[in-house]
Amino acid sequence: MNADPCLLSAHELSIAYAAKLLSPVDVIDALLARIARLDDKLNAWIDVYGDEARESAIDADKAIRTGKAVGLFHGVPIAIKDIIDIEGKVTTGGSATRLNHAPAASSATVVRRALADGMIVLGKTHTVEFACGAWGTNQHMGTPWNPWDMKVARTPGGSSSGSAVALAARMTPVALGTDTGGSVRQPASWCGITGLKTTIGRISTFGILPLAPTLDTPGTMARTVRDVALLYNLLQGTDPLDPLTVRRARDDPMPTIDDGVKGLKLARLPLHERTGVAGDVLDAYDRSLETLAKLGAKIVDIDLPFALSGFTNMVTITNAEGYFVNKAAMDDPNAKVDEVVRRRLLTGAKIAAHEYLAMMRRREELKAQMADAMRDVDALLTPSTETAAFPLDQIDFNAAPVRFARFVNILDLCALALPNGMTPGRLPTSLQVVCRGYEEAMALRIGQAYQGATAWHMEMPAIS
Repeated sequence: MNADPCLLSAHELSIAYAAKLLSPVDVIDALLARIARLDDKLNAWIDVYGDEARESAIDADKAIRTGKAVGLFHGVPIAIKDIIDIEGKVTTGGSATRLNHAPAASSATVVRRALADGMIVLGKTHTVEFACGAWGTNQHMGTPWNPWDMKVARTPGGSSSGSAVALAARMTPVALGTDTGGSVRQPASWCGITGLKTTIGRISTFGILPLAPTLDTPGTMARTVRDVALLYNLLQGTDPLDPLTVRRARDDPMPTIDDGVKGLKLARLPLHERTGVAGDVLDAYDRSLETLAKLGAKIVDIDLPFALSGFTNMVTITNAEGYFVNKAAMDDPNAKVDEVVRRRLLTGAKIAAHEYLAMMRRREELKAQMADAMRDVDALLTPSTETAAFPLDQIDFNAAPVRFARFVNILDLCALALPNGMTPGRLPTSLQVVCRGYEEAMALRIGQAYQGATAWHMEMPAIS
């Protein structure tokens, strides 16, 4: 086992605690020291709860050593995206307009479930303002620095930017993010970590600031599929405080992620969808297909009824709902709001009711078409992003890097992003495993088989 506790996965920490080889106090101290050393540069955290985390670590150590651990992750640290409420803490949503808001009166369901399992909250991580943006930038609160290039500021991905940077830099073993149009998978791809976009209604959104309630989904983020799966299993299930989970989620057992991929049918990206994808990303993608084929999966072709890049007009849903949720800040010209976010959400004010309803009807038609296309396959495999992370000064804010992300949310699917290679400049590439709604177990199973045969998820950025 690695001597540096910062490099251990949550699962490895749990094993070490149970064997009395490591104390939660040692882990928290090591992580807090690493945060103190790195975060002035990386800006992953908006707030770190050092004293509280140490107190919780002492309590966790006593409980574990006396055989009173309350859960598998007792004593394991976690980072929380700052659109998720923690009782007694301000939730800024990445917005300077919320800095003086009153602290949350209660914790989000996902936080309460994590705490009930004995997890230790290290702090809150930065996000794109109001979770509205895939690049990972934040004009007023600061943009997290992608640790894979310590010289050039590159896109960290958003909106769960801080969580991904904290994970990549080994400042936390697991983190929580959210995904409305790629906000878990985009930063997972560019920061070289693993992230799960869940099906809507699978994990409660109670206590999470909304962006577009039709599409908002919490997601689990870590460096390994196993950690993502364990955290997902802890958080998923019905919650009376979120009606969507009562109607749509099931309290599933832990996904059987070690069953392998032998006999599974995995659909490859249609040939025409490869256009515009960077060569090094495609090379990594093709090698991933070869790996899964060697593991026994059957790689097949399917006819998609639409172009994956053709969902840009579906931003109507996000912008209309996002404007409704954040109307007060958007309509106040003096509010200190990110200019890119304001420009985007103000378009929602101009969307007529008939346009919005027409888009919602079209969404149902597309969902039916996709269900038909995927009827005979277990998953669709795509790159997570078209490129590896690129310099911030090259961003075109009139575009969005969500070609392979947004359709998953629109169609109520689930998806897993995981590292699958490195560019010649040592920037991570990523594989996306897309499954039907509520088939997170299948996505995790495929991801686990892939990580069992490769070591890309073990790569680390060179941080001095």
